[in-house]
Amino acid sequence: MAYPPASRIGRIPSAFRRNVIPIGATMLGSLAAILPIISVAPLMPPFGLIILLSWRALHRHIWPVWIGLPLGLWDDIFSGAVMGSAMLLWTIILIAYEIIDRRMIWRDFGQEWGLSSVVIAAALFGGLLISVLTGGGFQPHLLLPQLLVSVLVFPILTRLCGILDHWRLS
Repeated sequence: MAYPPASRIGRIPSAFRRNVIPIGATMLGSLAAILPIISVAPLMPPFGLIILLSWRALHRHIWPVWIGLPLGLWDDIFSGAVMGSAMLLWTIILIAYEIIDRRMIWRDFGQEWGLSSVVIAAALFGGLLISVLTGGGFQPHLLLPQLLVSVLVFPILTRLCGILDHWRLS
């Protein structure tokens, strides 16, 4: 005899899944930089940052402000950028989001997408500025295709994070 499935009402989700899935997804996003994709110009979006922002769009208070340091370090290790650049930029981004959250009570997905697009652009150009300050070349026009791909990929990754979030909280 088959028993009915157990109800999920009133059941507390696993603390391990609640805490590890967002961090693991962001770390996996940062690992996308080591995929063997060859191109003349930078086209690969900063997946780690976009997943961080996607989780932030789903749950405003999921990340403490300091999480930008260890996740940014992880991204710096695998992205090939100047060490410390993602640590600095991600922490500044999370602080800016905290300030914005104090001013804006409610945002819809269109506003989240627009805000994330501005933040991604600032992060890409901030990374370029850090690269220039450490001896790299200055060619900001090369970031425009990467920025366009990043902005277009944000809703897809937010949907993926939503699917993971459903599993995380079940």
